[in-house]
Amino acid sequence: MARVLYDLYVLRSFCTGVELGSFARAADKLGRSTSAISAQLKKLEAQCGTPLLRKSGRGLVLTDAGETLRAYAHRLLELNDQAVAAVSGSELRGLVRLGLQEDLGESVLPAVLGRFSRAHPRVRIEATVARSDELRERFALGQFELALLWDVGMDLSCLRGEHVMRLPLQWIGPASAQACDAPWWRRLAEGSPAEEPLPLVLLDAPCPLREIVTAALQRQGTAWRYAFNSASLTALWAATAAGLGLSVRTPFGLPGHVRPLDPAALGLPALPSMDLMLGRGRGSADPCVERLAGILVETIREHMGLA
Repeated sequence: MARVLYDLYVLRSFCTGVELGSFARAADKLGRSTSAISAQLKKLEAQCGTPLLRKSGRGLVLTDAGETLRAYAHRLLELNDQAVAAVSGSELRGLVRLGLQEDLGESVLPAVLGRFSRAHPRVRIEATVARSDELRERFALGQFELALLWDVGMDLSCLRGEHVMRLPLQWIGPASAQACDAPWWRRLAEGSPAEEPLPLVLLDAPCPLREIVTAALQRQGTAWRYAFNSASLTALWAATAAGLGLSVRTPFGLPGHVRPLDPAALGLPALPSMDLMLGRGRGSADPCVERLAGILVETIREHMGLA
């Protein structure tokens, strides 16, 4: 049996079309004709010996084989791109200053630094993990080439960059059944009338989430109190896991000892979403900065299963 060798150009067309939800849009993005993309897909299905797409309403969805191939195709394309970057960018030198918040630093920074350093060992990265207000102020002063910032209605007029993703704010509670045995939690879970204000576990002020959460509770007519405040996100997770109160964050980087809650089931108000932005400062056209920006966005989307 002849060995099948997949064409990376064909795999890129396949993945791009699935990602964009349209192979016509994929053709525009890749600078090819729609007929050329269709011919590539036919070639790919012939190599696989099974359909990769099936009709669903007016569109197309992946078959089981298509899902499997897509996962491998992403890995093959990523490895190819890393090899190209490592060879062509092996002589890159310089410094990139990156700012990001604690939840992003813990969940994606190790993978980003590993991928980048393997491809560009002569480029130095200075990463600063700080609170949102500090990052925004320092970015405005030109102290970062790149900064990952959550946009929750703040003034980001200084920001020049790209939208990475939108994620919902979620009520967060303890994952442990033992921690859920607190009286306030039992009353909340049972839908009993509140005998005391809802305990909140939030970051110290200034924190935009404090205003969002308390305003939502006030509109609902729910009394609340600050049960635990800290400048550390790790301390926040510890207090939430221990059952001291409820916290609010996005689903990004949640540790295993806490869990998102269903607000409707607990009588809690719905919360808005937040946009994650990648700000680009002066010198962002530098090849080192551009390469790190690309790896950052790829890693974040992979972390959330969006790649």
